[in-house]
Amino acid sequence: MEAEAADAPPGGVESALSCFSFNQDCTSLATGTKAGYKLFSLSSVEQLDQVHGSNEIPDVYIVERLFSSSLVVVVSHTKPRQMNVYHFKKGTEICNYSYSSNILSIRLNRQRLLVCLEESIYIHNIKDMKLLKTLLDIPANPTGLCALSINHSNSYLAYPGSLTSGEIVLYDGNSLKTVCTIAAHEGTLAAITFNASGSKLASASEKGTVIRVFSVPDGQKLYEFRRGMKRYVTISSLVFSMDSQFLCASSNTETVHIFKLEQVTNSRPEEPSTWSGYMGKMFMAATNYLPTQVSDMMHQDRAFATARLNFSGQRNICTLSTIQKLPRLLVASSSGHLYMYNLDPQDGGECVLIKTHSSLLGSGTTEENKENDLRPSLPQSYAATVARPSASSASTVPGYSEDGGALRGEVIPEHEFATGPVCLDDENEFPPIILCRGNQKGKTKQS
Repeated sequence: MEAEAADAPPGGVESALSCFSFNQDCTSLATGTKAGYKLFSLSSVEQLDQVHGSNEIPDVYIVERLFSSSLVVVVSHTKPRQMNVYHFKKGTEICNYSYSSNILSIRLNRQRLLVCLEESIYIHNIKDMKLLKTLLDIPANPTGLCALSINHSNSYLAYPGSLTSGEIVLYDGNSLKTVCTIAAHEGTLAAITFNASGSKLASASEKGTVIRVFSVPDGQKLYEFRRGMKRYVTISSLVFSMDSQFLCASSNTETVHIFKLEQVTNSRPEEPSTWSGYMGKMFMAATNYLPTQVSDMMHQDRAFATARLNFSGQRNICTLSTIQKLPRLLVASSSGHLYMYNLDPQDGGECVLIKTHSSLLGSGTTEENKENDLRPSLPQSYAATVARPSASSASTVPGYSEDGGALRGEVIPEHEFATGPVCLDDENEFPPIILCRGNQKGKTKQS
């Protein structure tokens, strides 16, 4: 699954980490600094293992890893118009591409790789890095906001359809055609994300008060959640759990909100037996006759669970993952800390902070919260539905998949994109092709 990365475009505010992103299925965390980039495994609560680190490219402001494979995409402030694609396990560069302006964000799945500039989006076939389509003259997108579904059967792309309103363009990355336009919000978009299957799309505006979920590909509104009414916030991260039961949002405030996507039924098995219950039923019935803005607000669900951060105002990203068979909330901050919380999937409420890792910058220290409550009595149903089998192969980290990939100048093989862990140690298994170096500047553009 793809979590929203806190990518800092050139000229952004400096911090300990210049960028950080969870990979598509939330099994790995990538960080970028002035010194280079690092990849960490998220297979354990107690220990944060570094899978890979490189200082060859300084001043990294974008780093994205393809699932648990060895393919990683890096962009540096020193060359903000150049994308570098590496096979880090073999220490080789697969290819690099240059573009007409600064790269603002990159999204990838097993079929497509997207490069988002301020006024265009390049769609590559990730297996051979061939340029398939260039979306030109898109509305100005100064933050590089875009989302890509990760399901192998579809590659939906979503990006802002307006600079002044919350319009979303839904595009099919396989057929290379526009699917529909969704009028998601009145204000400018701040966050968009797909669920793992690509059947739902969530969005938030710059006000950050309302989060909406739409069906894909028809764009019908399914859910509407109110994050808060007291103040406007900047949503920094929006992500579904892998089973699409929960939606998590973090912002520049000290609270992370988790919403539960439940089917709302109109039928009630029993009539209300109390005066307050009767009045509540009458009040909800009256919303059918109220203006839309009022009735919508009444039907919005508040957070199912929340987590308290010990900071505010820092850039951060969040994700929901299953670690050691239990559901966890993870929050990474620009200060170089990773916070791990327990999430109660049945009752929600306040998430319990169980571990703080401060090793994202290389200090290697870990702080254990005094309220280290692993809650072994929690039902395992949620964890079981989203748990993924660990690799049975000989990898650098126990229980961690290190799939094979392509050598420099070679096709990224089908094995790299297959479902499940695959280990390829024989370099002869990769068929050679022409070195895929490219320069998109001045090349033929497709509308």
